[in-house]
Amino acid sequence: TKADDSEEILAKLGYKQEFHRAFTPLEVFGVAFSYIGLLPSIASVLFYAVQNGGPLAMVWGWAIASVFIMCIGLAMAELASAAPTSGGLYYWTYSLASPRCRNFLAWIVGYSNTIQSITVVASVDWACALQITAAVGIASDQAYATTNEQLYGIYAVLVLSHAILVSLGTKFLARLQRLYILLNVCLCFIVIIVLPIATPSKYRNSASFALGSFTSLDGWPSVFAFILSLMAPLYTIGGYDSSVHMSEEASNAATVIPWAIISSIAMSAILGWGINVSLAFCMGTDLNAILTSPIGQPMAQILYNSLGKSGALALWCFVILVQYMMGSSCLLVGSRQTFAFTRDGALPFSQYLYHINGYTRTPVNTVWFDAALALVIGLLAFAGTQAIDAVFTIAVTASYVSYITPIATRFVFKNEFKPGPFNLGRLSFPIATIAVSWMVFMIIIFFFPSTAQINAQTMNYTVVVLGGYMSLSVFWYYCPVYGGVHWFNGPKSNFAPAIKGGDEDSVCERKKNRDTDLSGPAVDS
Repeated sequence: TKADDSEEILAKLGYKQEFHRAFTPLEVFGVAFSYIGLLPSIASVLFYAVQNGGPLAMVWGWAIASVFIMCIGLAMAELASAAPTSGGLYYWTYSLASPRCRNFLAWIVGYSNTIQSITVVASVDWACALQITAAVGIASDQAYATTNEQLYGIYAVLVLSHAILVSLGTKFLARLQRLYILLNVCLCFIVIIVLPIATPSKYRNSASFALGSFTSLDGWPSVFAFILSLMAPLYTIGGYDSSVHMSEEASNAATVIPWAIISSIAMSAILGWGINVSLAFCMGTDLNAILTSPIGQPMAQILYNSLGKSGALALWCFVILVQYMMGSSCLLVGSRQTFAFTRDGALPFSQYLYHINGYTRTPVNTVWFDAALALVIGLLAFAGTQAIDAVFTIAVTASYVSYITPIATRFVFKNEFKPGPFNLGRLSFPIATIAVSWMVFMIIIFFFPSTAQINAQTMNYTVVVLGGYMSLSVFWYYCPVYGGVHWFNGPKSNFAPAIKGGDEDSVCERKKNRDTDLSGPAVDS
């Protein structure tokens, strides 16, 4: 059967089957699509595009960014097809890099992918908390204001409720994805179709304004402001490695996972462009009023102007529901990445975190570990708006660090990469080159503050938080006596002999098969 084939491939990669393979191809796509959470994600970061270009940045910035995002997805899909495992990115890095540096590179990718997964949970649930307060603002005719303490309280409830939900059984979580797909798609079409019909004439914009008006409100030169606006689509259509981390819970993973990556990006790019066009035609011309609205969310204000109090509140509650579902998908995926990394002993307390609950057959310990760290990250709210907003850019930049390394490693080092069922052929190298170049460029851009008027309150804290975290991970690797350099040897087999001292030759053989299945024996470059 396809499940048996997937288990055989996993065994060649060095791992025994521990999860139930309960996710169908549609449900694997659902994980990736709900992780993207299209309309709620657009709502969360719309301010990046509105203040850095307005309608032109929203419409054409989305279109341009989608092309580069698809290049990244295609390059990743090839790797996912060759080695479908929950460890994904750091596993590929180790298998394709030179023996002289593969332990360190796998360590860095694993840690960056882990912080990406946790900051995505934090950013999604923080955005959901803001959306809930925006709903209260709509209901109270924009007269309600929240404190950071209240926002954090809502945020904490969201995170903890997601931890409870994601601790449930695999089959239940798999079936939920079908509901998530339906609600996401319905919400997108409601905005694309209903919003233009319901918008009063005073808020309707001409085609020349909606498709060609450019306004930079933060003091940056036009070209640089437009580049900064790309944060909106890059954050929204992000985390497409989410389906990779579900590889060990899907049948026929070598085929299903790459197509889940590609199809989720394609559908999000098309529907997202439609949403941005609809918003551009229905947002009115006063961008400052949208950004400074007492409601606190630009999209909520646009809906309020177009649909009135009752219509906006009803649709916004729908947005909150889908955003909440998105948060559960993010924690689901993040817990699987953390589980894979603890399986290889790389995280502190791995011996306690690496555990499958006997009743639910899910990694409950890593679910709650990720949730606890998300609660800690949420404390950035008390350092100011720019500090907590950094979780959005950290999610993108950390993901790009973990994406760049395995994609580049495939071509930088000498190896004999063996493609899986999904293969780009001669297009592999040019697409990978475009993807890596784009990500390196955007990482640099996202370290810049969102406004040209820079002070302690408006600086970009991405470099501080992400830089501090990655510095600690490097220190932990090179720490005298206890550091990973002394004991971390990349992905390790979890077959019983490796733990209980049984047939060591069989484990060594599986490790050899693991290294050769993806790339052939690693060779010094």
